[in-house]
Amino acid sequence: MELRLDEVAQKTSGEILQGEPSCSFQNYNIDSRSSKPGELFFAIIAQRDGHDFVPDALARGAAGAVISRPLTLADPKPALLLVEETLGALQTLAHKAHQKLQARIIGVTGSVGKTTTKEFLYSLLSTSSPTFKSSGNFNNHLGLPLSLLHLTPQHKWAVLEYGMSHAGEITALTRIAAPDIAVLTNIKPVHLEFFSSLFEIALAKKEILVGMKPNGVAVLNGDDPLVREISQDYEGTKIYFGLGENFTISARNLQPQGWEGITFDLVYGDQSGHIVLPFFNQVYLTNFLAAAGAAWVCGIPLENIQTQAQELKAFDNRGQVHSLGNSIKLIDDSYNSNPAALSQALESLAKLPGERKVVVLGDMLELGAHEKDFHQQAGKEVVELGLDLLLTVGSLSRHIATGAQTAGMKTDRVLSFSDSDEASGEIWALLEEGDVVLVKGSRGVGMDRIVKKLLERG
Repeated sequence: MELRLDEVAQKTSGEILQGEPSCSFQNYNIDSRSSKPGELFFAIIAQRDGHDFVPDALARGAAGAVISRPLTLADPKPALLLVEETLGALQTLAHKAHQKLQARIIGVTGSVGKTTTKEFLYSLLSTSSPTFKSSGNFNNHLGLPLSLLHLTPQHKWAVLEYGMSHAGEITALTRIAAPDIAVLTNIKPVHLEFFSSLFEIALAKKEILVGMKPNGVAVLNGDDPLVREISQDYEGTKIYFGLGENFTISARNLQPQGWEGITFDLVYGDQSGHIVLPFFNQVYLTNFLAAAGAAWVCGIPLENIQTQAQELKAFDNRGQVHSLGNSIKLIDDSYNSNPAALSQALESLAKLPGERKVVVLGDMLELGAHEKDFHQQAGKEVVELGLDLLLTVGSLSRHIATGAQTAGMKTDRVLSFSDSDEASGEIWALLEEGDVVLVKGSRGVGMDRIVKKLLERG
């Protein structure tokens, strides 16, 4: 999005301290380490004061900076814009700037699968029209406005994530960009550390429905009872996706194909067609149905959905499969973990062909007062599914080990490591020919380091 300095000043009620009012910017940033020539740098005050990094951003080529306290520069060329508060200026600029563009906003939220659903939806929409997606998990009060500022007049759709860990955060995001279409994937026990109940999480997710534009459309997981409950009083158009009989978007006649994925018949409004989805973990089926629901609202033909489904791929650390030496297969699901996602991953692993099923499970974080119970239950599931070897990483995951041993798993099939560095040095020696290995844990545990070491050794 190209904006002149005087336009930025007008939209943010800022004062130009130096620089030509006519100079323009197309890139916007808050991290000086990734600054690029010609961008506008926002000196955000958070854990560190962005004003301290303005010189670094300018040295890397930034053409100007938005600041909230005066700075003296030896070079009079870079633009300096003084605003009352830099974060507020960033959000206000994004809000006002994107309103002049034609792109319709599709907001994706939910406890599990936001990023994957966003990526799937982008793939489905971009076959028909110019489509924008937010980068990575740019889904908070900083990432969302930065994403909006990268829209162009050519974009018809903008697929954005709306994340939260506390009540009120999604409301704040909808004030920056009210969705035309809202996708709600599910309500699961994630971020329970910050909520007293699962229903409180549901109410926080409901904020995206409250903050939608008039005449918006809600795309909802009909298989999730809490999603259905919180959407009862939504007065706009609602469509449901899932495995239910009467949903607008649903999957019938599921046929697992092992490592090749899943095939099924997709009900797509009043049409139906055969789908080949190249993912063996059924959690991706829910993500796909959510994306297909939003694509149906956008008018994407069923033929496009069928063709593009076969081209979808797993993303980094989110279910990628690697072939190692000795016919060992590694499932890298190290990006994050929570009870619902872990349960689905374990079930999917149990159905795959392989000599032994080995699970390397790290702590699940932010689960609050019941974190011990969630971890012990995961251990019981490992036993109930008949998995062969359990390796745990971190202090909380020792409760997974306890749960498995309580459920009858032999002690010589359970091994615990204090952290991912210790585990990285030991796990390869424990593997045997033909093993299938799942690595999963919360980001804070660093399970990706175990994956990296296994890839190096294998």
